[in-house]
Amino acid sequence: MNTRNAPRTRYAIVGTGSRAAMFVRALTAEHRDTCELVALADPNPVRIAWHNDRLPAPVPAYPASEFATMIERERVDVVIVCTVDRYHDEYIVAALEAGCDVLTEKPMTIDARRCARILDAVDRTGHQVRVTFNYRYNPLHEAVKRIIAAGEIGEVGSVHFEWLLDVRHGADYFRRWHRDKADSGGLLVHKAGHHFDLVNWWLDDDPASVYADGRLFFYGGDGAGHGAGKFAIDMSDPDLTALYGDAAVQADGYRRDQDVFAPGVTIEDDLAVLVRYARGATLTYHLTAYAPWEGYRIAFNGSRGRLELDVIETDHVSVEAADSLKGHREPGTKSLRLRPFFGPPVEVPVEGYARAGHGGADVRMLAQLLDPAAPADPLGRSADAAAGARALLIGLAANESITTGRPVRPAELEAGITHA
Repeated sequence: MNTRNAPRTRYAIVGTGSRAAMFVRALTAEHRDTCELVALADPNPVRIAWHNDRLPAPVPAYPASEFATMIERERVDVVIVCTVDRYHDEYIVAALEAGCDVLTEKPMTIDARRCARILDAVDRTGHQVRVTFNYRYNPLHEAVKRIIAAGEIGEVGSVHFEWLLDVRHGADYFRRWHRDKADSGGLLVHKAGHHFDLVNWWLDDDPASVYADGRLFFYGGDGAGHGAGKFAIDMSDPDLTALYGDAAVQADGYRRDQDVFAPGVTIEDDLAVLVRYARGATLTYHLTAYAPWEGYRIAFNGSRGRLELDVIETDHVSVEAADSLKGHREPGTKSLRLRPFFGPPVEVPVEGYARAGHGGADVRMLAQLLDPAAPADPLGRSADAAAGARALLIGLAANESITTGRPVRPAELEAGITHA
């Protein structure tokens, strides 16, 4: 397909915090031959100006309150939603009803009512919502998908999944807007939604029952004895200063650097989830947001063997630790092992993994989503609104289970979405 002389797809971005930078760069650099960034929208003009200052030519800037006007005036084809999670549905639904397709940051939204609005708008308008679950595009995770789909470990009986956020990255969810569950849905929606989507995709199955427990153990007002002085963010970084410094604060009042040990945190930092899938497999999942190293361990137990994935993303959180650990475990260390019954373990080679950009996933995802000439996707990595809802349902069921102390069937929540 020759796209060189085809009209470029016209994109607008709503929400211009730091995450939007990835999309701005992709639209105006790597994919500028087929894509055109035509507008930016945000309640905060300081953040829009930061992005525009870095473009060869600035694009029209709109306050978020003029979102509908922007779509019409700039003849937008696709809207990219990078706002605070609680507002995703507002912009997704408005864009669909205005005749646009949508790319949205995960999670698609934060509760069943908002999810129902999005799914209804997709059905009514016939337009498309794709959720940027970039972890599907990580070469390691693609290899896992291929091995399971090929039946190399047989039928999957159970999955064990541990995700560790170190005290540098993990703390960041407790100083930003994510710390309020009303904004983010909590880490089981905002962060673990990535991981639940991966398991849904790997198993090609639907969750049937969810039980969860969790608490705010380390951060928040009750955690102030855990070392408050070591957890402040360095706002001297020029990009953070420009996007979230004094000028940005004066424009909208948002503080990027709240005290992680101050009162007002309503999300948990230590979470355990047990999921039963429709075909019988179980998932045991644990998220720790205050670990000394960052990475994850996943194991699949099957009827013909076991598959193990271990990834170390960071192995230290200080310069001193980095010096003492040289030659020990390098950040970016990864291992994918296939352990068949009655045979030696096999280390599975994986090409294309990179330390940056979520294992190289961001670049691969953007190439698939933004390039009209992208090759066919036999792994089905592009996640639609239905996939966004399935991942969300596990997080919502887990949140409800923590509140009620009982197992929750996602189908009950799904029925509420369907009939809302």
